[in-house]
Amino acid sequence: LPQLGPHLPPRLTQQPWHLQYSTRRDGFSLRTLYRRGGQPGSPALLLIRDTEEQAFGAFSSSAIRCSSGFYGTGETFLFSFSPELKVFRWTGRNNFFVKGDVNLLMVGGGSGRFGLWLDGDLHRGGSHCCETFDNETLSAREEFCVQDLELWGLA
Repeated sequence: LPQLGPHLPPRLTQQPWHLQYSTRRDGFSLRTLYRRGGQPGSPALLLIRDTEEQAFGAFSSSAIRCSSGFYGTGETFLFSFSPELKVFRWTGRNNFFVKGDVNLLMVGGGSGRFGLWLDGDLHRGGSHCCETFDNETLSAREEFCVQDLELWGLA
């Protein structure tokens, strides 16, 4: 988390972060992630390590939750460590920040491509260049298998 500190909104830099969900502790379930996701107005940090040891994720300005449409603000961003930190910020081209249902969590979108997506049992995911963040593929391949996933929120 320390490397991401300078990239977070200034109001959050001195805040204590708390592990809300972890696949190691809580099992692989998107429903459980939503349940443990914290207060609706509270920001969230999603950290993923895939089976090829790539680390990447997303910062969401609001809690990760089930939703009928996209939510979030332009503070939302994607990032990867490959091997150094790269941050992909909002382009302003659309407002497709975060959307979740029981089978799919999406961060970033446009033209049918998602910056980051995860399936309902959090085993598989993918990353594509998307209009929201103009990001590179976060993982080594466009589709990946999740080894570990953590969701951090404010304590």
